[in-house]
Amino acid sequence: MVNILHQLSDHQRTSIIEIEDLLKAESAKVYLVGGCVRDSLLGLCPKDIDIEVYNIQPELIEKTLSKKFQIETVGKQFGVFILKGHSIDISIPRKESKIGVKHTDFNVEGDPFLDLKTACSRRDFTINAISYDLSTHQLIDPFNGVNDLKSKTLKHVSDAFDEDSLRVLRAMQFIARFQLKVDSNTLDKCQKLDPKNLPKERIWEEWKKLILKGEKISLGLEFLADCNWLQHFPELEALVHCEQDREWHPEGSVWNHTKHCMDAFAQTRIHDEWEDLVVGMATLCHDIGKPTTSITTSDGRIRSPKHDIEGKNIAESFLKRMTQQRKLIEEVLPLVTEHMRPYNLYNNKSGDAAIRRLAAKVKRIDRLVRVVEADQMGRPPIKETKFEVTKWLLRKSENLKVKDSEPKPIILGRHLIDLDITPSPQFKDILSRCYQAQIEGLFDSEETGLQYLKSIIQ
Repeated sequence: MVNILHQLSDHQRTSIIEIEDLLKAESAKVYLVGGCVRDSLLGLCPKDIDIEVYNIQPELIEKTLSKKFQIETVGKQFGVFILKGHSIDISIPRKESKIGVKHTDFNVEGDPFLDLKTACSRRDFTINAISYDLSTHQLIDPFNGVNDLKSKTLKHVSDAFDEDSLRVLRAMQFIARFQLKVDSNTLDKCQKLDPKNLPKERIWEEWKKLILKGEKISLGLEFLADCNWLQHFPELEALVHCEQDREWHPEGSVWNHTKHCMDAFAQTRIHDEWEDLVVGMATLCHDIGKPTTSITTSDGRIRSPKHDIEGKNIAESFLKRMTQQRKLIEEVLPLVTEHMRPYNLYNNKSGDAAIRRLAAKVKRIDRLVRVVEADQMGRPPIKETKFEVTKWLLRKSENLKVKDSEPKPIILGRHLIDLDITPSPQFKDILSRCYQAQIEGLFDSEETGLQYLKSIIQ
């Protein structure tokens, strides 16, 4: 007997016990399923809880739980409910069958009287097909997922795996998160699938999980190469055979370097989802311009001049195929194009204006520092431990108050209006000129800024 409720938070545990008591009174059988069971067995506290309820109609589930909880129905025909404020999803078991080539082409039928093994067989991997009986505190494991979890093996549940190619990318992020090895038969199935009918939003969600949750991201990337899916991400595939100068990159190709960088990034997350996503994607893309710029000089050295600049368009193409989040792309790309700049500024003993210009481009110097440090750590057996460049840059940016934001403009539109300047297209030009002067250090306060403003409009 295993009581995985001990791995849950007090709030989760209390809510689940209340749910089980309410539904048991209606003769229902209640199980924890999927990721929350897997995570609990791994000693992790799951963020989200999935509950599957048997032997009861969806209408009665909703009526019963509404006595104590706020219920949001998201799939009434399938019997899917969300408990507001609890991160708990409740559903009845269902059967799925593929009826077309699109990702959405599935026939889904809710069936509260389906047997448990059949319900579990629709899941992707055995480690996600383990159920937990809340009344008996027993695990139900029809596909030996517990053993696969112990042996760190990712194995598909059934031939239904072939019906959804998104499972290849789910495998990618699971392998990275839990440091798994993939079963050979599962790998073979993945090699026969392709993402051509997957919507970009679904692809993006799996990449996000890789970036935000992967403990060893390199394993997920290696899996993509092993199952021949890098061909669907040609910007990354180009890195595999792009060699680097061994003096600076003893780890070998840009692909090897990128994998090491991503593992370094994973160890230094700050657990701010947006910041980690921006920095993680920038780290993944930082050397994406090397395949098109690398040359071998007459003395046999490999150089990649302007790879940081050339990488912008390539990174943009890569990101746009996966997401429509313009803000994310806009914040990732400057980190790609400027990731070499800190070395230049440090070596040239650059002044405050150069630091402010850099902050204006990348929005946050602390983001750029994280990318640069991951880049430095991605060159084993070279070990960078002093980080002189990034320490210098952080110190300078803190003094200039641009460590975690771009310089805030001192002169604003209201200042122009106060001087009786009529709003016009010229406004933008004047404000831009003032901002550039501020960046260059020509003024640093509202008083001196107004003096500058008056000098340019007289």
